[in-house]
Amino acid sequence: MRAINSLLRLSAGLLVLAMLAACQTMSGPGLIRSEVTAELTPESANAIAGDMVGRLAEQVGPGTTTIELRGSETLFGSALEAALREWGYAVVTDQATEEAVVAPLAYSIDPFEGGVLVRLSTLQVELTRMYTLNAAGATPASPLSVMQRGSEDAS
Repeated sequence: MRAINSLLRLSAGLLVLAMLAACQTMSGPGLIRSEVTAELTPESANAIAGDMVGRLAEQVGPGTTTIELRGSETLFGSALEAALREWGYAVVTDQATEEAVVAPLAYSIDPFEGGVLVRLSTLQVELTRMYTLNAAGATPASPLSVMQRGSEDAS
């Protein structure tokens, strides 16, 4: 009986911590804060950025908007910017733009269960995927999770 009570308390505590963590990662309406807490090599950053931008292109095609990249000063941020440009996206970082349609994009990469958990977030969609890091770079270790967000213009 004590073991069950302890397990229930632990589960409840983890749920509360997860909810609090989710609240603290937001840096605007629907966006995560760009940060990397995992150790990446240039090869792993490039592999992850290339794969995630390919998946982003399936959701938000290049040529439809200008991407405002938040957090481009990190190793992964630079790799992500290069991958976005290779896929045909217009990218702005800190400069002001007069573009009619600018979509902010943020990312996070955190160590998780022997791999890294990667998230790309825009106001329209959030992509999440696990990767295993290796000498050649990184390999997807989970299916892609896609969370569509409703349009702010919806009446």
